[in-house]
Formats: sequence, structure tokens, C-alpha cells
Amino acid sequence: MVEVSAARLGRVPRQRLYEQIAQQLFEHIGTAGLRPGDRLPPERELAARLGVSRASLAQALVALEVLGVVTVRHGDGVVVVEHSSDRQVVSALRAHRDRLPEVLEARAALEVKLAALAAERRTRADLRAIDDALAGMAADIDSGGRGVEGDERFHAAVTAAGHSALLARLMQEISDLIRESRLESLSQPGRPTASLAGHQRVADAIHDQDAVGAAAAMEAHIQLVSDVAVLREEDDARHG
Repeated sequence: MVEVSAARLGRVPRQRLYEQIAQQLFEHIGTAGLRPGDRLPPERELAARLGVSRASLAQALVALEVLGVVTVRHGDGVVVVEHSSDRQVVSALRAHRDRLPEVLEARAALEVKLAALAAERRTRADLRAIDDALAGMAADIDSGGRGVEGDERFHAAVTAAGHSALLARLMQEISDLIRESRLESLSQPGRPTASLAGHQRVADAIHDQDAVGAAAAMEAHIQLVSDVAVLREEDDARHG
């Protein structure tokens, strides 16, 4: 009998509750024959049927939204976007979780510099675009939404105000990954309001042509949005 060296053995990854819920919901979409545009049952009903808390269900729905399977719309419920029977949901979620720290590092490196450049180079049109994005995000949050579209518009407006073609191109290349981190962040309780306040501090510094202040405000904002549930859980697992 051949003995396997202990050095070759690795830890078996523990499946998190939200991963199990996401997998079940994904399989339900397939077995129920749901198509793009169809809606899942209300969240309260889903949580009851699955026997899980609303918080755990919400994290699973965000995970599926990050993968592009569903979208969670305020006042419209959970809507199916895409479903592929051969998708490996849990492995895709873990791949997302593994690359998220690097995405956040890239955001910090690029967007802090862009905020400083925006303060130095912004035009009146740039300032209008930044302010319009802030107003749109505030209106969405006031109506109960997460402000996802306004958040995206704000960061795009700051990028444009930096007037750096190369940095803008780099931001575009990671835009899909940034969208994943944006969904993760804005789904945290209280995060949309806090994020909007961070945006306002960045915008104020850009208006004042304060490059140092704009960079500091953007750095603080990126630190805030980097605090997401999936990374906290990973840290707890390492130290547990």
C-alpha cells in the first residue's frame, strides 16, 4: 500500500453558508425554467423556504449579482439576467473572492492619482458631470436604492476630469472587476450613505483645486469601500 505524503495534503475548503445558498438559488433558476427577465420569489419568502436569515440570503443574492446571474432592483425584486447550466457557481465565487484584494489595490493606485489630477485639470464641464453623478446617487439612495449607477457615474466623471488617456484606459480595462467590488461594497448595511459622503469630500476637494486633499479623500474612500463581507469572512477563517 502506498502512503501519501502529508506534505501533499491540503486543507479542504469550507463551504460558506452564502455559497450554499447561492448554489441552491442557481439550481432553482435552472430547474424552475426561469429565463432572463423572470423574477425570483420575494426575499422574505425565499429566506423562509431556505430556512436562512435575510442577511445570509442577501449576501448570496449579491454573490449571484456579481456573477451576472441576477440583478437586485429596488422595488422590482430579484430578476434573472443570465443562466448557464454548466456554470460552477461556488468555484466562480471563490475566484472572485481571491482576486478582490488585487482589484481594490488597483483601484487605490489608479483612482487616488486620478483624483489629484482631476483637482488640477478639471473643467467646468467636468465639475458639472461630477455634481450630476452625486445628485443622481443621492436621489437613488433617498428612494431606497443602493446608488450603484450614480457611484459608477461619479468615478467615471472623476476619471474623465483627470484628462489622462492612459490612466483612463487602465481603468476601462478593469471596469468589470471594479463593478464586482462596487456591488459588494454598496450592498453592505449603511454603505451607500457613507460612500456618498466620501464622494462629496472628493468632489469638494476637486472643486477647490486641492490635489492633496482630493487624493487623501479618495484614498479614504477606497479604504472604506474595501471593507466587504467576503473579505472579512476570509480573514476570520484564517485566524479562527
